[in-house]
Amino acid sequence: MMKLPDFEGLAMFAKVAEEGSFAAAARAMGVSIATVSRGVARLEDRLGARLFNRTSRQLALTEFGRAVCEKASDIYRQAEEAESAAREMSVQPRGLVRLAVPMSFGLRWVAPLLPGFFRAYPEVAIDLHLSDASVDLVADGFDAALRIAALPDSSLVARKLCTVKQFVVASPAYLKREGRPTHPRELAGRACLSYAYRARSDVWRFTNDAGDEEPVTPAGPLRVTNADALLPTVLDGLAIAELPEFIAAAYLADGSLEAILTDWSLTTGGLYFVTPSARARPAKVRVLSDYFAAHLSEPSWQWPK
Repeated sequence: MMKLPDFEGLAMFAKVAEEGSFAAAARAMGVSIATVSRGVARLEDRLGARLFNRTSRQLALTEFGRAVCEKASDIYRQAEEAESAAREMSVQPRGLVRLAVPMSFGLRWVAPLLPGFFRAYPEVAIDLHLSDASVDLVADGFDAALRIAALPDSSLVARKLCTVKQFVVASPAYLKREGRPTHPRELAGRACLSYAYRARSDVWRFTNDAGDEEPVTPAGPLRVTNADALLPTVLDGLAIAELPEFIAAAYLADGSLEAILTDWSLTTGGLYFVTPSARARPAKVRVLSDYFAAHLSEPSWQWPK
């Protein structure tokens, strides 16, 4: 198997040729003369020919050395340019961010924020992936995600932006016709719509201040992969549904839906900005995280006001 090229040896050789001496090259590279000498000698052994003719007073490229020098210098220059560009990208917000966001939340609350972000950071672009299905950030190549969950994935680095409550809701027409349930057990036999990507299965787990727990498995005519698809059936007075706060708040505010079982609560989740790792997080991801924190930590949709 062929070994990797001796990039260090090539770089040291190129710098010695440029500076005209081992001592000057060592000073420029911030290493010892012995380190440079060993690096060049190692490269000569690997290539099987001398690169320099050395005397006590003079250092000159051999014919073989002149043949190698130009390409070695190109490699050194390209490596410097790559390092410089990488450092600049890590400090200056620039480049593409692949961001995964739940669809309903993304359309309602993320997309409207993006014009302001692009004005503030014109050199950052976003590839916005809208889906309620959970993605694998590492395997699918995402830089970050916004997730709404009771607990974030422990394998990810999560920054909590705000809490997100869940409401069980029905229309006034439904409640007038069917009556208002006062205990989770009274949901049995009623049309309760379900959401396929619910983080903790299809079971609604109610708790109250007394510490009582009551699990309910919703059963109804509709199961969806996007919570917005529940709205027409619920607004038409045909069923009960669980909705996240960022959807429910507008309908609770205008009275077209009412929260039921308000003496009981479902698990309160949170909105998290998650990334695969906190180490070496590029500037483009840091500024996006800070921007969302500034605009979503006290959202207008929290209910009650």
